[in-house]
Amino acid sequence: MHYSLKKRLIWGTSIFSVILGCILIFTAYKVALQEVYEILDTQMRYLAERTAEYPLKTVSSEFDFHKTYHEEDLFVDIWAYKDQAHLSHHLHLLVPPVTQAGFYSHKTSNGLIRTYVLPLKDYQIQISQQEKVREAFAWELAGSMFIPYLIILPFAIFALAAIIRRGLKPIDDFKNELTHRDSEELTPIEVSDYPQELLPTIDEMNRLFERISKAQNEQKQFIADAAHELRTPVTALNLQTKILISQLPEHESLQNLSKGLARIQHLVTQLLALAKQDVSLSVIEPTRAFQLNDVALNCVEQLVNLAMQKEIDLGFVRNEPIEMHSIEPTVHSIIFNLIDNAIKYTPHEGMINISVFTATDGDACIQIEDSGAGIDPEHYDKVLKRFYRVHHHLEVGSGLGLSIVDRATQRLGGTLTLDRSLELGGLSVLVKLPKILHVHETRT
Repeated sequence: MHYSLKKRLIWGTSIFSVILGCILIFTAYKVALQEVYEILDTQMRYLAERTAEYPLKTVSSEFDFHKTYHEEDLFVDIWAYKDQAHLSHHLHLLVPPVTQAGFYSHKTSNGLIRTYVLPLKDYQIQISQQEKVREAFAWELAGSMFIPYLIILPFAIFALAAIIRRGLKPIDDFKNELTHRDSEELTPIEVSDYPQELLPTIDEMNRLFERISKAQNEQKQFIADAAHELRTPVTALNLQTKILISQLPEHESLQNLSKGLARIQHLVTQLLALAKQDVSLSVIEPTRAFQLNDVALNCVEQLVNLAMQKEIDLGFVRNEPIEMHSIEPTVHSIIFNLIDNAIKYTPHEGMINISVFTATDGDACIQIEDSGAGIDPEHYDKVLKRFYRVHHHLEVGSGLGLSIVDRATQRLGGTLTLDRSLELGGLSVLVKLPKILHVHETRT
């Protein structure tokens, strides 16, 4: 399962901030506890020394289990060496006689007691305090120092999240750069706007684009060279076959051979058209003004003999005058391949309707409808791929016609739509093209 680096950094930073806060409050507690001991110990020593300056008499402190004591509460005990009966008190608050002044800690039934003992000639002065009181006071001090941290923490996390998002923005930009690229765009990625951490990745991507571009160019050149080299011998073979058929008209094998050669010849022609189209993708061809109707009529004139061989009724049902400013050879290739494809898959004595009109959005439209078997809707996307054929019969076809049309239509910034003809029952192909094509609008 994939994870988000941005979320990981934000969560990691947040958890680290909380852990850091816990460490800080514990450290603050230890520092505060040390300071509390120093201050209160000084206070206890000062109180014992000031008490020793006055005439002494026995003093016994009273401890209440039910009372909560604070850091200012001290227990003062003064007792004479000659009277030690109270040393056996059940609370064990008093320290047995000592020879040296200092601090002592002893355990009682109510926890640890810290006591400063000042031995005198006849008396012993004790100043005592519960150690848990000091610990509670240290926690209060640490908590008071930690409260600002807790208040600032959400804002700090929000600020860190914003910094992380800003810091990772070049990665998002890089992702968007690759996402918004056309599948055929292999130009190098500009490195000027990216941090140096991404430069090795971008350099590798650019080298990959270069290798892919080189491989594609070699492939395109191979197809063009192979098709060109095959064109002449295939044409010669086709002519020789026709001569043999004229001499042996009833020979079935020669008829099948002629159909096979016709298919090969058509494939070579389509490969040449495809290679020419692929090569021209990287070349900005000039645009000029022309009449779409004239281009469509020229295509019909070129293919009318082929239609007559199958006794197909080929003609215009709608022919609105449309002036375009685009790449005329590409538009010619689109219309020619559409009509040629319709003729191939239309049965004898079938019908093909051609419509040239302006759409409601102002685009120029060319629609070709036939009375053939049509294509199932689930195959619409597949037939636009190269060498894909739905009809596996003896009709001459290469599976390139619609692919060439789709590629050329995209190049001119148009759209291609496949549907079933409501009038003829076969396939309906609608191509929409902008009447005015700007150079920057061409898709590569």
